[in-house]
Amino acid sequence: MILRMLPAGVQAAVLSRGYKRKSNGFQYVEPDSDAAFAGDEPLQIKRKFPEVLVAVDKDRVEGCTRLAAETPGQAGSDGRHCRPYGAPANCKFVGYLDRQSPGIIVLDDAFQYNKLRACLNIVLVDYNRPVWKDCLLPFGRLRDLPERLADADIVIITKCPADLGQEEREAISAKARKYLPEGSQKELPVLFTRIAYDTPRPVYAEGKARPFEGKEFVLFTGIAGDGPLAEHLAESGRVVEHLRFADHHAYGAGDIARIAEAARRHPDAVVATTEKDAQRIRDCRDLPAGLRERLVEFPIRAEFLLEEDRKLFETKLFNLIKL
Repeated sequence: MILRMLPAGVQAAVLSRGYKRKSNGFQYVEPDSDAAFAGDEPLQIKRKFPEVLVAVDKDRVEGCTRLAAETPGQAGSDGRHCRPYGAPANCKFVGYLDRQSPGIIVLDDAFQYNKLRACLNIVLVDYNRPVWKDCLLPFGRLRDLPERLADADIVIITKCPADLGQEEREAISAKARKYLPEGSQKELPVLFTRIAYDTPRPVYAEGKARPFEGKEFVLFTGIAGDGPLAEHLAESGRVVEHLRFADHHAYGAGDIARIAEAARRHPDAVVATTEKDAQRIRDCRDLPAGLRERLVEFPIRAEFLLEEDRKLFETKLFNLIKL
């Protein structure tokens, strides 16, 4: 969403850990990289936004240092914003790049990374599993205390139903803001988004574009939440078989055989997968030709439920770029 909303001419960099990648240290991600090298999510970003600089590094401080040092232009502004704690005085980079045109470094899963101080902290809260109904690992999925919401600059409630009403939005906003200290004057915007899908596209060059209305789908997924895509396909057709794998699953020969067999059982069905799974399936060198021709991915995006939320977020983002 951030990358889509940046003004024309703004150079952005994305830094990710590259979860489950087999490479080490700092690495740049290119469109022809594979998921084993880069991680599926960084590769997905690079292929969707080829003009964006994408890198992976488990050490976020080191990664931001490399991005700033190796990016053309001056590596820093006045150091007032986003300098890592304990970093040398000349490391003025995180969140802002002083370039010929303004730029930003976008990090994912970095809110709990205490060595960094970001210019803008955006916390995503799943509508279906909000932090006030969850608990810390290993008993839940939280990596930080719910009270940390008080340190956020923006809270975005994700995966909302499209018809979420005003009364429920206000109730959710109140629950998110309850973590602010008593008497706090801080404004904490709580915004709402839903999942949407762009036009499906063939995963491989030999694939063919085809109509999907009323079609049958063989769906395979290896992500944490595959419900939205399954529901989306059910709206336009019928999912006749759904093969589920673990999140970030590395597909092997046995998995390909299962998918191919499901495709054979339904010769007229479209073989569908998520955009993130498509990055990993491309690492498999021995996909049957017939499967390659039938395989499509559904590009995902987030969109705001309210135009006023979109404008507020855009204003925050543009103000950051002008710092």
